[in-house]
Amino acid sequence: MKDYIEERVLELAKYILDTKATVRAAAIKFRVSKSTVHKDITERLMELNPALAHQVKAVLEGNKAERHIRGGLATKEKYLHNAVKK
Repeated sequence: MKDYIEERVLELAKYILDTKATVRAAAIKFRVSKSTVHKDITERLMELNPALAHQVKAVLEGNKAERHIRGGLATKEKYLHNAVKK
């Protein structure tokens, strides 16, 4: 694995742990695709640092478990915002 990829993988992992960021948020921050972030975190990080990979996986699983709540809140906000306009 090339050095710059290893560096990116470790930076992504640190960012996700520090901020509890989603894959999408991390992708935006690092200006890479969601697919790249996912591959970096699930495959490449496991090769570099398995302990760190398990910590990051726990954060991502937590994000996945609550995504339906965030989606519902976003929908609620959308309809409240549209009701105020009318």
